[in-house]
Amino acid sequence: MFGNAIQPVSSAAALMAAFLVVSAPLTASAQDTPGVSAPPYEPQLMRLSEIFGALHYLRPLCGEEDTPTWRDRMEEFLDAETRDENRRRRFIERFNQGYRGFSVAYQDCTDAARLAMAQYLGQGETIISDVTSRYGR
Repeated sequence: MFGNAIQPVSSAAALMAAFLVVSAPLTASAQDTPGVSAPPYEPQLMRLSEIFGALHYLRPLCGEEDTPTWRDRMEEFLDAETRDENRRRRFIERFNQGYRGFSVAYQDCTDAARLAMAQYLGQGETIISDVTSRYGR
């Protein structure tokens, strides 16, 4: 079976563990301060928000239990990473784009949905690893 080959549960566990590292504020420059530009890793965090949204849709669709949910994880991320309401809204918008994009494309769990889920888990792990190794304390 195709689902066994990609092993999404172990990848999800790795991404969750990595998420715990990134959900703590990265550096003082990461926080929103009026007049200060976004941190250099902002595009990666925006992409991570989109990945969280996609996983929030795909994992339950494919029968994977997530507790806490990817939405809960996104809330933790937002609380740790944003103080500015506009920045927070941009992250939420990307999360919703990730969710909606897959909710339109997939009504059932297919091999393609499982592949997308595995790729997003891997991509999320890569982003978290890159951001924390380059910008973490």
